[in-house]
Amino acid sequence: MPGVRTLLGWTLTWGLFGLLLAAPGIGESMAKQDPVRVPAEFQKGEAKFNTNCARCHGERASGTSQGPPLVHKIYEPNHHGDLAFQRAAASGVRAHHWSFGDMPRIEGVTSEDVTEITRYIRWLQRQAGIM
Repeated sequence: MPGVRTLLGWTLTWGLFGLLLAAPGIGESMAKQDPVRVPAEFQKGEAKFNTNCARCHGERASGTSQGPPLVHKIYEPNHHGDLAFQRAAASGVRAHHWSFGDMPRIEGVTSEDVTEITRYIRWLQRQAGIM
């Protein structure tokens, strides 16, 4: 009976496939895997980002329900240059690409802080293939 053999073959194939997907580390999304270690020259920016920006823009600038991801093609240097990050932190930004609402100015963040944060964001973008 070829029909039974075919059915049995498919059952075994899909059963094994299901076991592989259930195995630890297989079938996980990239977001759940360990991220690349941040190089020393960007760790200051990472720390400042985590303190001042991550609450809205998410871990590793991946976005939250309160703010957009900065690791996104909209924020590549040709569209939002480094100066745009300086202005956003110093003066705030009116909502124009997303529906999260206006971004307030960030109190207590210096221009040097924003430069470090921007360097970190640009590194994250390069890791994602955006720049």
